[in-house]
Order: sequence, then structure tokens, then C-alpha cells
Amino acid sequence: MSNLENVDIQTIVERGVVRLPRKPTATLSYGIAQGHGPLSTTHLLVFLNGLIMHQRGWDATIQNLLQIWGAGAGTANYPSLLTYDRYGQGDSEPDPADEQSKYGHDMREVVRDLNDLVFKIWYDKQQDGAPSRPHLVFVANSIGCVIARLYAETYPSSVAALLLLDSNIANSDLVSIFPDPDLQDFDPTSLPAGVSVADLRDTRAKYKAIFHPSVRNPENLDRRNVADLLPYDHKPVLKGPDSRGAWITVVEHDWDTFAEEGLTGSLKTPKGLTNAYMNPAWHRYNEGLVRLTEKERSEGPVTAKGCGHFIQRDDPGFVANAIHRLVMKLKQTS
Repeated sequence: MSNLENVDIQTIVERGVVRLPRKPTATLSYGIAQGHGPLSTTHLLVFLNGLIMHQRGWDATIQNLLQIWGAGAGTANYPSLLTYDRYGQGDSEPDPADEQSKYGHDMREVVRDLNDLVFKIWYDKQQDGAPSRPHLVFVANSIGCVIARLYAETYPSSVAALLLLDSNIANSDLVSIFPDPDLQDFDPTSLPAGVSVADLRDTRAKYKAIFHPSVRNPENLDRRNVADLLPYDHKPVLKGPDSRGAWITVVEHDWDTFAEEGLTGSLKTPKGLTNAYMNPAWHRYNEGLVRLTEKERSEGPVTAKGCGHFIQRDDPGFVANAIHRLVMKLKQTS
């Protein structure tokens, strides 16, 4: 154990900006904590943001994680840790690709940018003698999980492990998870106790206005084709560098916490609606994500007790321990 609890995270993580070869007119903001030991020469751990929380949202997790690993100790063995803000997010500049479409850039563009960033950081920051391409470990939240999956599918055998924290439901518009009161076969008596048809209409309208894939976001990330890119929760299977399935841990929010936040937050969603429709649908999706690899290499869905959607914010220690377990599995098979 190190004394990192007394060290400012800003002294641990080196902050900087890069200009990627394909987009030299815009800067991308990143942070990197250098690894130690053999894993630092073969693996790179990358944190993938959602739409709301930016790269600084991982700071507490990183500090917890480096405490667990005894950062800097002679026997420490862990990969470098990379955070970044996507184009149009946080401290990064807008994506030059946005000039070509009024809806901005899509997931495929984000994946290409991520691949360019990985190669540049690996080339610039790693020591001599390291392989030309690192084995990647993705720690992702929300839509970052969608990016992680699409990257692993686009670049087979490049991703060794994934920690998926409350993944977006990629193959749904979220609105249709709730029953449509305008359908001819809708039965009002099927609604949970204490929930009215007016409540249902209001919830569907708010979800459509905020979460529907067609809704614009400050990042200019076009989500309209996400369901086409990843139509299934359980396939394609993701292969790791050793030609076997990648190591995958799936974590989901605490149902009660999420329902409470939905009620008390801006959505004002009745708990009955969240618990009758959204939470079960999300859980079924997470059960599918576990099947993206071999049974022996999967874990979950694990519930993050007391956590809402932003698990890294609500319990960074839990996330750090989940990362540690995942990296320990890599050590045992490397």
C-alpha cells in the first residue's frame, strides 16, 4: 500500500493535449498515469466516458486504484491509465468532422479517433522495446460501453478486458421500453399501483425529449445509428489477444437508487414505472452483455449497491476494486 491518499491526483496524472494525424486542426485533451512493471510494457487501460461525466470523473477511481496497486513500489505491476475527453466534450475542441453533417460525428468516427489516440499515446509515452500495439483494457460507463464494444468488434483481438459500468441499452430508443398508451391493445389496469396513464405519457415524453437517439447533445455525437451498429446485446462475441474471449465484467446500477434518482431528479419518473419497466429491461440487457465472451471469462451482472447510473461517481472504490480483479485475471493468464 502506498501513501497516495496524501497526494493530489493532479500530481499523479500527467495532463496534456494532442493533435491526431487525421484531425490536426483540433486538440484532444487527455490524462495519463504511467504504469509500472511488466504490464506497463504490454497493456494500456483506457477509461471511456459517458455523455455527461468527462475524464475528470475518473480521478477518484484512479486514486483508489493506485492505492490498491501500491503505485511506484518496486514490486508494483500495472498498466498505464489513460483518460481523455472526446472531441466536443470537456476540455477537447469540437470535432472537425462535424462540419460535414448537421448531426455531427457518429460512433464509428469516435472509434477511429480512439484508435488513433491509443497509437499516438502508446508511441509517445511508452518505453523502448514495447510492442507496437498494446493490449487494451477498457473501463467504460454509459455510452462509453457502447464505444468499447464497437471498438473491440472493429479491431478484433486488440481488447483484452472490458469493465462495463451501467452500459447504455444500445439497441433501444428507451422510450419504447415503456408501454404505449395509444396502442389499441393497451390495458390501463396493467400499470403499477399508483401510476396513472398521465404519468406514463409524461415519462415517455421526457425520455423521448432527453434520451431518444435522435436528440442532439453538446458533444455532437450522432447516436441515430447505434441500434444498427449493435443490434444485439449478446453478439458478436469479443475476442481477446490470446484468440479466446475477452475478460468481461458487467456492472449494473442499484435498482432502488436509480428509481429514487429518477423520482427526485428532473425527470420526476414514478418509481413504479422505473421498477416495472426500465430496471427489468436494463437487467435483461446486462445479462446479454455477459454472454459477449466465454462463460469462464465473464462476471456479472454485478449490482453496484447504492449506485445510480454514474457508478464511478457514486462509489469510486467499488470501481477501483472491480478493475483490480479484472487486471489480476490478466496477470494470471499473461
